[in-house]
Amino acid sequence: MDSNLSYQQVLKEGENLYHPGLSIDCVIFGFHKNELKVLLLKMKYSDKWALPGGFVLREENVEDAAARILEARTGLEQIFLKQFHLFGDTRRSDSGFNREFLEQHGIPYDKDHWLLQRFVTVGYYALVNFANAVPRPDPLSEACEWKDLQQVSLLRHDHNQILDKALETLRQELRYQPIGYNLLPKKFTMRELQKLYETILGKKLDRRNFMRKVLSYGILKKTGEVRTGAAHTSPQLYTFDLARYKQALQEGLQKVW
Repeated sequence: MDSNLSYQQVLKEGENLYHPGLSIDCVIFGFHKNELKVLLLKMKYSDKWALPGGFVLREENVEDAAARILEARTGLEQIFLKQFHLFGDTRRSDSGFNREFLEQHGIPYDKDHWLLQRFVTVGYYALVNFANAVPRPDPLSEACEWKDLQQVSLLRHDHNQILDKALETLRQELRYQPIGYNLLPKKFTMRELQKLYETILGKKLDRRNFMRKVLSYGILKKTGEVRTGAAHTSPQLYTFDLARYKQALQEGLQKVW
């Protein structure tokens, strides 16, 4: 939704504002305390949570709409955002929920109301720095919060399917592309990077093999600093070589995990 509009405006004027039948749903991942998080919205007058999403303005590029939605939910700009799937099942939207929503807000409607029509949605996933994101609800929601991926329950519409597909895509692309720049702090240990990979892939990785492989890509730089306060040792801190990282994103990695 456009955060500059009230929900009454969105519900009443949406047919004139937005491209008909087209929506966007964003799966926004964050990483905190060795757990993969996903950003969810709590819809007003509903006990179900949902993925952040919205509609495409009639004179707006789809990519721009996705970036607008991401910024509205997190306050972050120029974040890695990737289209991963088009969801077009004819039964994917719950028109009953939307009718109830219109009634609760006193919006008159008929069977042709724009919100009751079929929608196909473009799925995007984003990787953001948990510490820098400021979750905030849209006009149709009462809360916007990070949730542990393992604790996500039944979501609205087909959003569980969208979330599962995003995670599947992320795991596949993790095998051939670097990851971590938008999920980890600027300086991190090798163990923290490995834990991120393990969390996303859902499996343990050999420490020595991981270190050798990730260093062979040339995307990391030693900072010359160590993590203080560790129980036994003071592990080295690394940072990403941004130029090489971006190059690896474009060209891909040659070794899989």
